[in-house]
Amino acid sequence: MRRLAGLLVVPLLLLTTAACGDDSGSDSAQMKNGAPAITKGAKFGETPTLSKGKGEPPKELKVVTISEGTGQVLKKNDIAQVNYLGQVWDGAEPFDQSFGRPAPFDLTIGAGGVIKGWDQGLEGQKVGSRVELVIPPDLGYGAQGSEPKIKPNATLVFVVDIVKGATVPASATGKEVAQDNKDLPKVGTNTDGQEVSVSVPKDTAEPTKLVSNYVLEGDGAVVKDTDSVVVKFNGKTWKDDKTFESTYTSGSTVTWPLKELSVAGLKDGLIGKKVGSRILLVIPPDQAFGDKEQGTIPAKSTLVFSLDILTVM
Repeated sequence: MRRLAGLLVVPLLLLTTAACGDDSGSDSAQMKNGAPAITKGAKFGETPTLSKGKGEPPKELKVVTISEGTGQVLKKNDIAQVNYLGQVWDGAEPFDQSFGRPAPFDLTIGAGGVIKGWDQGLEGQKVGSRVELVIPPDLGYGAQGSEPKIKPNATLVFVVDIVKGATVPASATGKEVAQDNKDLPKVGTNTDGQEVSVSVPKDTAEPTKLVSNYVLEGDGAVVKDTDSVVVKFNGKTWKDDKTFESTYTSGSTVTWPLKELSVAGLKDGLIGKKVGSRILLVIPPDQAFGDKEQGTIPAKSTLVFSLDILTVM
């Protein structure tokens, strides 16, 4: 099935072959520091224009710091927000970019959510930096490519602006709140970063209204509808008490831009809650996927979440 993160959020076009506007690369084959030169828009925040690569591309990952920021150094499992432009080594125009979109792209460093060249090239960089990545095929799309814009065994070139970064705690760590309603699911209170249990009561009517209750109440900022929230979750269907997706399986977090969430109950249940908290969410079908089946989630399902709000971007 498609993972829940993809079902809940309007997809962004990172590393796809979408059309990218009017920007085009130079035909002059200019090079700088062994990488295609930025011929226009060289400053951080500006939309860059890349020249074509000249000669044979490097066989190993090449990282060129165009300008170094002064923010934190990105480590594995940190969250980053970036803007980027991607072009093939011998290409004259971008195959994808985020410059000009309403919001930067979110990723978890080293989590495998993007191509390997990104994970390896961005780790160790400072927030506020502009870097150029020259990515060989084995760290990009390899022999299969991504037609029609990215041919098999293509070397990729990216200009990446690291807009924000944050270190993410392993777990919510707030004050424990009593779970005294026997008609609602019970959520584990462990704070060791391991999977959080969710137990759905048997022979109990499913709630018809959204439930959003603290399990551990943090003391961070209140989540706003303009935030991107970084979460861990264990999601179940009420009827069969079975997990349909859990971030604990992969050991990674998920970042949800709230403006792009397509599940109303999830968005409404998060807004107003404090960062650092663990919440129980029970989402009735009319605020979830309704009468549509989604992968292993049957139609008309009530969804149950244990959800840790780890940080916001």
